[in-house]
Amino acid sequence: MLAMRSLVVVTFTLLLTLAGCGFQLRGAANLPYNTLHVAAAPSSTFATQLRRAVTSGSQTKVVNNPKEAQATLYLLEETREKTILSLSGGGRVREFQLIYRVSYRVTDKDNRELRAPTQIRLHRDFSFNDTDTLSKESEEALLYRDMQTDAVNQLMRQLQATRTAASL
Repeated sequence: MLAMRSLVVVTFTLLLTLAGCGFQLRGAANLPYNTLHVAAAPSSTFATQLRRAVTSGSQTKVVNNPKEAQATLYLLEETREKTILSLSGGGRVREFQLIYRVSYRVTDKDNRELRAPTQIRLHRDFSFNDTDTLSKESEEALLYRDMQTDAVNQLMRQLQATRTAASL
């Protein structure tokens, strides 16, 4: 009976502490514009994922015509790099570093800059083994996909912080 009471007290104390610290789930993004045009190459998987994130995670509507948009997001550059991080004693590659970069800028419908050109840069290190080439290629693709998702999430948070011309 005493153990049950102490468990309830500890649980209640933890819940009060968690509630008191201001923790809350992220919820929907609150973008500062009602319509957004994403200017990017049609084949860009990043742009597709971003459009999906804006549509499903906010009240903002993605439009195809930039004249109908309150803001336009220009994807300036999206690059993937792979560099050697370390070599074995025999000169074989042991580790790679993968780098994923996305550059963008945001303008309003009058072409005034709401966000200057900004770059999101992510990197991941992974070990490499010549005997497991196929599995390492799959791991590399998975890491790039993970970095792309992280970049979309970062961009969404940065878009939330963008000030519109009306609020300046």
